[in-house]
Amino acid sequence: MSTSFVINVPATSANIGPGFDVMGLSLSLYLTVTARVDTANQSSSNSDIALVYEGENSGGLSLDPKSNLITRTALYVLNCSGIKHFPHPTQVLVNNRIPLGRGLGSSGAAVVAGVLLANAVGSLCLTQQRMLDYCLMIEHHPDNVAAALVGGFVASYLIDVDRSGNVPASEADEAEALQREREQKAAAADETVKLPPDNIGHFLRLGCSPKIKAIAIIPQFELATSKARAALPGSYKTQDVVFNLQRLAVLTTALGRETPDPWLIYRAMEDKVHQPYRMHLIPGLPEILATFNPDNTPGLLGICLSGAGPTILALAVSDFDEIAAKIRNVFDRQPNGGIATEYQVLDIVSEGASCTETSL
Repeated sequence: MSTSFVINVPATSANIGPGFDVMGLSLSLYLTVTARVDTANQSSSNSDIALVYEGENSGGLSLDPKSNLITRTALYVLNCSGIKHFPHPTQVLVNNRIPLGRGLGSSGAAVVAGVLLANAVGSLCLTQQRMLDYCLMIEHHPDNVAAALVGGFVASYLIDVDRSGNVPASEADEAEALQREREQKAAAADETVKLPPDNIGHFLRLGCSPKIKAIAIIPQFELATSKARAALPGSYKTQDVVFNLQRLAVLTTALGRETPDPWLIYRAMEDKVHQPYRMHLIPGLPEILATFNPDNTPGLLGICLSGAGPTILALAVSDFDEIAAKIRNVFDRQPNGGIATEYQVLDIVSEGASCTETSL
């Protein structure tokens, strides 16, 4: 007899213009993890774990359970509950439809999937809030993981915590190599795993009109989160911070109106905190942000960088393919043959991460 767990985690778009490290949207593009635990043939082996990826967004990902972000996260959560290994034998199949390194929350989705995986195979009965605590011990920014976990249009914040010791590092962590070293030293010393404090993160689900869809224009190159964060300044002018705060306050309500106001949303999605400093990393971004608006692009509500990029997020109520074509044309006209892109028209989904259990 065996038990199967199917975990689905949505892609996310963070920041949404002015909401740097604060706001996120969950999108209808999924990471699916299927775990099968053979309950009839349990063994004491700690290596009887099969990890397999399928799908095009899996290149270069580790199949070592102690290195892969999903299973590494799951092992951390299990260890926090005194469980040293996965049940044996366990088979884990990952189907990832979220493009890697494109600003669509692929690493955040992997962390959320790992927490749900541990909760399922370890029968931990964690609350949603406690699962968020575990996510935020690993992924240090709440915008992606909160939206992926709970779904919808989400605002969030977190408290400062000590993450030293035997805590996994997110693949988006610029100090990942140092963190991995700390993990290895802590494990070698048999150091007690560090449990997350209660209520690290807090979130609020905001309203979002069902008329709004998200157009993701995805350049065919990766941009490391660490590189995008390194481009940001160490301090900001007061007027730039005020600029973002004003727009953020309006945007939290504007997207939830039954009939979206294009120019209200367009202006509310402007930013002076992160996008201006990342322009050089994404050829075509300055022209895209300066050119398209609700007057010259029917159906468009607002446009921004998705997360750290390079994906462009356009919110719209109609003419989705036409909007995508205009933005893609800018990338096509870039020097040296242009930049290849793909696009997807996505729903903003109200349901976050889920886990379904089946006895076989």
